[in-house]
Amino acid sequence: MAKTNIAAGGITRENRIKTSMGDRITNVVLYVIMTILMLVAVYPLYYCLVASFSDAKSILANTKPLVAPIAPFTFHGYQMAVRHQGILIGARNTVSYVLTGTLIGLFVTMLGAFCVSRKYFFIRGAAMKLILVTMFFSGGIIPLFFVVRWLGVYNTWWAFILPWMMSSYNLIIMRTFFMGIPDSLEEAALLDGANEVQILFHVVMPLSTAVIAVIAMYYGVGYWNAWYQSYMFQRDKTLWPLQMFLREVLIVQNETSQATDITTMSAEAFDRELVKYCIIIISTVPILVIYPFLQRYFVKGVMIGAIKG
Repeated sequence: MAKTNIAAGGITRENRIKTSMGDRITNVVLYVIMTILMLVAVYPLYYCLVASFSDAKSILANTKPLVAPIAPFTFHGYQMAVRHQGILIGARNTVSYVLTGTLIGLFVTMLGAFCVSRKYFFIRGAAMKLILVTMFFSGGIIPLFFVVRWLGVYNTWWAFILPWMMSSYNLIIMRTFFMGIPDSLEEAALLDGANEVQILFHVVMPLSTAVIAVIAMYYGVGYWNAWYQSYMFQRDKTLWPLQMFLREVLIVQNETSQATDITTMSAEAFDRELVKYCIIIISTVPILVIYPFLQRYFVKGVMIGAIKG
């Protein structure tokens, strides 16, 4: 038969959308470019992973691209990393900063986005202009330092969270999403006797799972990778996040080594080289593991929650 029915609708081979040779060539070029970009982005992390299981002396002597661990295969670097006095403290602090900062950031961002997304909020135009100004202009580090001192949170746990409690960029993303929710849903809730708080938590939030997951990831990754606020405002090492201890291993220890014997200095250099790769993996893998669980929310539409009730 010249024609082949694909479905009951009578779709035939002749009816299929044909791809021209130019489109195929374009697709191949795009696939090649994206593959190269992916390798460029992934290889540094892969290098650290492979190097963390390799012999430190061989890593320092290696001048070729690293594809597999260099013998002898070892866990010595991870053992030293776990025994490092700051790693457990930093991991505990980082987890607490991520959880607390993400929850507070989400809550404040949702409240702000809900207010400036309502058409009847009479100062929403002025409020949006002020929010936009903060994206392009800031007071600078010195005024920020004095504000933190004036608030009484310098060298405290809150110094890591309060100065960066909300992102204007995240608020604008969430505001745009909220504005896409049909007004009829809010009007129906108002007719049922709901107030503004109930509309936010019982109507808007169930429809905003996708954007909440995205903003939560933005805040979580931001707090997980943050170290500069700790560097500026926290002098007590028991408050440091994991990234500050990583910085100390990568930079400070190289400058403060007290060894005088050549053999000892060489051993310390080898250990630092191995430990830095291990700590990079320890500080990176958890956030990579969490990401796939949030990815499924990124493709959900705004009306999926409404259809499901």
